[in-house]
Amino acid sequence: MNAPSPALVAPRPERLRLVGQRRQLLALMHQRLMFAMLVYAGIVAIIALRLLYLAAFGDHAGRKEELTAFVPERGDVVDRDGVPLARTIDAWTISIHPNKVIGDKLELAQKLARLMPEHSAEQYFALLRSGKTFFYLRRRASPELVEAVNAIGEPGLAIDREPDRLYPQTTLAAHVLGFTNIDGRGGAGVERAFDAYLSNAQTRGQPLVLSISSKIQQALEAELGAAMQHFSAIGAAGVVMDVHTGEVLAMTSMPAFNPNAPGQGTPDQMFNRATLGVFELGSTFKPFTLAMAMDSGIVSGPGKMYNCPEVLPAYGHLIHDTHPFGRQCSVAEIMMESSNIGMAQIADQLGTERQKSWLKKMGFLDRVEIELKEKGRPLTPGARWGPFETMTIGFGQGIAVAPLQLAMGYATLFDGGVYHPPTILKIGPGHPLAAGRRVFTADTSYRMRSLLRLVVMRGTGRKADAPGYRIGGKTGTAQKLIDGHYSKTINLTSFAGVFPMDDPRYVIVVMLDEPKATPETYGFTTAGWNVAPVVSRTVSRIAPMLGVSPDMNREPNMAEVLPFVQEAKKQDSSKD
Repeated sequence: MNAPSPALVAPRPERLRLVGQRRQLLALMHQRLMFAMLVYAGIVAIIALRLLYLAAFGDHAGRKEELTAFVPERGDVVDRDGVPLARTIDAWTISIHPNKVIGDKLELAQKLARLMPEHSAEQYFALLRSGKTFFYLRRRASPELVEAVNAIGEPGLAIDREPDRLYPQTTLAAHVLGFTNIDGRGGAGVERAFDAYLSNAQTRGQPLVLSISSKIQQALEAELGAAMQHFSAIGAAGVVMDVHTGEVLAMTSMPAFNPNAPGQGTPDQMFNRATLGVFELGSTFKPFTLAMAMDSGIVSGPGKMYNCPEVLPAYGHLIHDTHPFGRQCSVAEIMMESSNIGMAQIADQLGTERQKSWLKKMGFLDRVEIELKEKGRPLTPGARWGPFETMTIGFGQGIAVAPLQLAMGYATLFDGGVYHPPTILKIGPGHPLAAGRRVFTADTSYRMRSLLRLVVMRGTGRKADAPGYRIGGKTGTAQKLIDGHYSKTINLTSFAGVFPMDDPRYVIVVMLDEPKATPETYGFTTAGWNVAPVVSRTVSRIAPMLGVSPDMNREPNMAEVLPFVQEAKKQDSSKD
């Protein structure tokens, strides 16, 4: 092979110089590339930090304080049968940045008014000219509306997705479920009470299972709501509870609100009458007084006699009866006809200290034991609690408790005398039955069955009866305290019942606030005329759902009480 021509090959020193220049050029290019990459990374970082800053601290007039992406996900809430009551969905939102609108604002306002008629074109136009930087136009928007708004083609309009809390049953059990605030945290009800569980990343995948039954809840709300409307009451409350476990199967307060739009609810709608409200519930308290007296040995049985005059003077006051006996009357009659005079004497024998002790054991002197945060404090005479107050409390006047507490008291009385705290959670592996405490003896609990069944069979609660379901219970008509005085015309009516009374399994309590008279009540506004029928209709609907079959051949041992009523009736007939 021939050697290269000397003219084509650079001398060695020259070749070394070219190689060095090439290396310097590559090094310079590498430095410039690295510098460019660092500049690019810095710009990206600045943009990202700016976005995060705007999300957290930017001016978002009329919008959430934090970017919706930071709203915590929440677990589902379901009823005892797995029916969804609250869940988080990915919803469409439509918003607008007025300062970014480039089209004709008047024309845009007219288009928005046609698509979202909750506001007029004038209102939308005022919004667009307000100088604000951001407004939500529609939350949880339908896909059709999103498509129509998008077709407007206005850059100032924004369409986004955000997590949103949905209550698919709308107003059903609204006060139990509560709602979430704008920051995604629980604001009331179960949402507030179990906020940590529902928003915890480790537990939110497991739904919170309530003791509520949607079917029972719907029946209670339908019947109570119809009665509230029919009798023009200003409010109502109702509870259905399992006697043995304390599980709340249904609980309602009326008027209700829609948890999907809690901001639209009035203060009256948002108020939970079942747990937060406390009321004088009248004669529904009488069974407790009698049970206390039985356990104390004061009342030996339903045949014990008391003097029941037309009017009873007591500690400088007069006690009256709606249906005065004007003669000797038995304990069975006192309960059947709801005698204040008879029960006041029993309470007087019981005494103040023993009455207080029993009410304390039953939970009537403390806030109701329930997981919800909305709990009212009972009202009592306090330092003024003397002998006369003991008598009035004995027949349900002078003490105010929540309707749920009344249901709790009846569950205690008829679960063999054992108290179990009420719960809004389903009893099961994750929520075992709480240990109970004895309040009344099992014997007293048993003997009270026939007495309360007598009230429904022959007494003031006859309209509460549902054939075959053996309802027992007590009516309560309490005069409302108006400007420090008991009104003679404005009542609060209630009924506390248990079924089936031969083997108590469920408690039902219903209440109407200021019901009005109707032609079929002959001008009366007492509980036997307005709330007792609600119990009859509700139990007829829910008993089959609860596995209670009608049986016309079963009853408590009525032989324990009927003879004392029949004998008194014979005596009254002979006088006539």
